[in-house]
Order: sequence, then structure tokens, then C-alpha cells
Amino acid sequence: MLLLPIRTKILKQGDHFVQEILKNAELHSGDILVVSSKAIAMTEGAQRDLKIIKPSPEAQKLAEECNQDPRFTQAVLDETKRMNGTIVGTCPFALLTSLKPNGMKTGRILCPNAGLDQSNVASGSAIGWPRDPLQSIRKLRQSFSIFNFLPLEAPAGAKWGPFSILISDSCCRPSRLGVTAFALVCAGIDPLRSEIGKKDLFGKKLRVTYEAVADQLATAANAVMGNADQCCPAAIIRDHGYPLSDFCGWVDGIEDGEDMFQNLFQTSSEGSLKNH
Repeated sequence: MLLLPIRTKILKQGDHFVQEILKNAELHSGDILVVSSKAIAMTEGAQRDLKIIKPSPEAQKLAEECNQDPRFTQAVLDETKRMNGTIVGTCPFALLTSLKPNGMKTGRILCPNAGLDQSNVASGSAIGWPRDPLQSIRKLRQSFSIFNFLPLEAPAGAKWGPFSILISDSCCRPSRLGVTAFALVCAGIDPLRSEIGKKDLFGKKLRVTYEAVADQLATAANAVMGNADQCCPAAIIRDHGYPLSDFCGWVDGIEDGEDMFQNLFQTSSEGSLKNH
């Protein structure tokens, strides 16, 4: 499997993301293109100007707990509300949020600061996910089709198109140091593969195992995209061996009753742990 980083200029609002990718990379039929959610959000103009945000008393209180700029904390509260979310905890540098974006069918997304970040964006601003990641990925696919950079025929069995796209973000995991990545939405590839009922090396049937295909691919791409000043908002995954499909949507999460970590995050109606 090949991981091919795509380096571009520093992207800004109004830049044509697809044009920037095609200036710096050659895509092949069957490729998987992983793109940074923050880069897409930047070109779409989804960044927040913290200078015009007035923090609420709640934001000021939470900001003290998390050592944040109260204006950034208010942006997190606003984004949490927009994505039908809940604040489930605080730590010395972040609010832990549980989100259910519109269009996500199963489960929730657990992430710090509702996906907002102050890195890789101009001082005094914050950047998060695209306002509608599913709409964004559909527009990306349409734009690539307009440029006709690939053969019109898709690989055998792929109804959706000749390539796949993942929109990803970096993340932390419980009790593990360092960031990996996960996929918000994907198109052209099934995000999960059930191994339930298959046998292990000793003939025992697997009972609960799913392969997180989209998240694994997002993490693989993140290894070459980086999170600092690499200026690498996308990566191509080639010769991967995964079948393409006609899937297009949010990557499903897990419901509370099936989540082995659910007891770590007990929400409360008191203090900062409440619905927003």
C-alpha cells in the first residue's frame, strides 16, 4: 500500500481545494483520497473570528477550568449546540464533547472542543469541521468529476465512482498518548467491515469484531499528512486492496448501551456537565 502526501500552498478562504490538489498530485483510478477536515473548512470559510465573540458567564467559568480563552470556549459551546452535543467532561486544556451531527445515523462522536482548534489558523481565529461535511464530500466528488481527471468508467463493482474520498480529523484516544485520526464522512468505500462469525486462528468464531476501515485509512494517511507545518492537507492511498462501493455518508459510531467506555463519561445536570 502506498501513502502519497499532497503538499500545497497555505490554503485560505475562497481557494478551490480540488484545483490545489490537482496542481500537486496525479490521481489514479481506484485511489483513496484522504483530505483534512480543517483544510476543507478553511477554504469554505468556516473559521471563527474570536475577536467578535462575547463569552457567556458559563464560557468564562469553563475557560478557567480548561485554561482557555473564554471566547474560544464560547465558540466550543456554540459548536456543541449546533451539533446536538453535550459537554461530558473537562481537563486542564480542553472540553470533552459528545456530538451527534445532523445526518449521523448511529452513535456519537467523542472529541475535544467540538472539533475546534486554534492551530493551523491565523491568530485570533479558530477552525473546526466543515459546516456540513456530507455536503462537502459530495461537492468534492462533483468537482473532481467536472475536471475529468479519471476515466469515466469506475473499477468493477464500484457504483459510486472511480475513486474514494475520506474527510478526516486528528484525535486522541482514552489513556493513550499522542494523536491518531478518524474519518468523519466517506464516499466510495464502506467505512466498516464486520468480522462477526468469522473464525480466528484457532477456529473460534468472532462475536463483536468490526474493522474500522475508514478510521484505519485516515490514521495511515495522517502519518504522512502531519499536524504541524507540513502544509499537507491531503494524501493518496494507492494499491490498498479495499473494494470501492457506492457508500456515501457519515461513519457510524456505537450506541451507548454497547460502548465499553460509556461509564467513563457520566453526564450530570449540574455544573458544566449538561446539555447545550
